[in-house]
Amino acid sequence: MTYALFRWLTGIALHWFYSSVEVVGKDRIPSRGPVLLAASHHNALVDALIAVWISPRPLTLTAKATLMENRFLAWLLSLVGVVPLRRTADEKKKSEVVDASRNASSFDSLLNVLASGGMILIFPEGKSHSEPELAPLRTGIARIALEAKNARGITGLEIVPLGLSFEDKGNPGTTVLAEVGEPLLLDEMGDESVESLTSRVASSLRAVSLKTPGPSPDRDAVKRRGGIHWMTSPIAAWGELTHRYIINFARDLALTRSRSPDDPAMLTIIFSLVLILASYIVQFVIVALVVSPLWATLFVATLPLSAYWAAFQSHPRRVS
Repeated sequence: MTYALFRWLTGIALHWFYSSVEVVGKDRIPSRGPVLLAASHHNALVDALIAVWISPRPLTLTAKATLMENRFLAWLLSLVGVVPLRRTADEKKKSEVVDASRNASSFDSLLNVLASGGMILIFPEGKSHSEPELAPLRTGIARIALEAKNARGITGLEIVPLGLSFEDKGNPGTTVLAEVGEPLLLDEMGDESVESLTSRVASSLRAVSLKTPGPSPDRDAVKRRGGIHWMTSPIAAWGELTHRYIINFARDLALTRSRSPDDPAMLTIIFSLVLILASYIVQFVIVALVVSPLWATLFVATLPLSAYWAAFQSHPRRVS
């Protein structure tokens, strides 16, 4: 239930910021069985939100452990079952000696997910960046896959590449292309080394990454400022009225706090979710005091529904 709500809110947030999220090759994601979803990483936390939104089945997320230093993110990520990974680069900032077994418990948790037939999202590059090419892949995904196959005896494991490409990742109203590549079937491979499997993953991921998304179908729909724009549906218009000003304020706040190209979209989505949830609470209290708790509940229930309708009526997701 928590994951489904998180995915639903993620879809709204993404479509309030970007004009469209086009998905290519979604049918290549297995409907069952153990899967490592290997995604390119050019837009920080937004990359994980996109993967959650387009995935037809629940994802176990991985994230750098430093995100847990933010209280809100720690609460949110723990709520949806994120497994933190301690990166070498982050550990070296704290100590010259890096514990080689620092991720042992996290890897064990991930292997348990695969053993139960789950799907895990991993960013093999290990960091988010804005370079016009993939960063050298870390060996973590290969080590997890080979340990799952050789040490745990997990069969049917697939590594599925997911390339995430952005028209202009920090600019509202632009487009996103998510392309799923051909899976790598571990059962059909011979004795692979960590290095050779990492190379295979890199080639597969490179084939679906750094594409050019189509131009925005309606960039102004996302950048609207000021008055209420009545659409064909009263529900969508209600979503515009009750959310647009909050999202515009969150976007302005995000721009003032941004320190890197990754920040605008990520901070806009985070600030929007926090401010919108706070506004729901305030509106509930006001209606409950003026009318009744029952009417307040019914009133607040219309808010996320109208936000969803407005987001997808303005710029629906395109899947091919």
